[in-house]
Amino acid sequence: MLKDILSISGYGGLFKTISQGKNSIIVESLVDGKRMPAYATSRISALEDISIYTYDGDVKLAEVFKNIFEKENGGECISNKASADELKNYFSEILPDFDKERVYISDIKKILGWYNLLHSKDLLSFDDESSVKKGEDSSEE
Repeated sequence: MLKDILSISGYGGLFKTISQGKNSIIVESLVDGKRMPAYATSRISALEDISIYTYDGDVKLAEVFKNIFEKENGGECISNKASADELKNYFSEILPDFDKERVYISDIKKILGWYNLLHSKDLLSFDDESSVKKGEDSSEE
């Protein structure tokens, strides 16, 4: 789901990997569809590699997105422009044990903004696990 979606430091929004260049990768903005090269000197993070601090360890971003998706019944979450208290309360419902000292309000805003962007582009799918479970169920019969 999040394998080819990237966050590039210094650029707003998210990017989709298009192709590999000689010393760069070509990415396309999910916001406006513009393509550009991203170089190794840029701080590039694949969303699948991002984790959120909790008191018991780390939780993958995909799991946080799944929790939001389930809470909102597949709809969009609250705006990342809501007040700090609203955002903290909302995030506490999604991930009750998130580390409140290491997960900043700016991180929460970014995560909720990313979720809404991915949702608007129909890039959120959580069918991988359920299709595996269905496959196991049918083999037992």
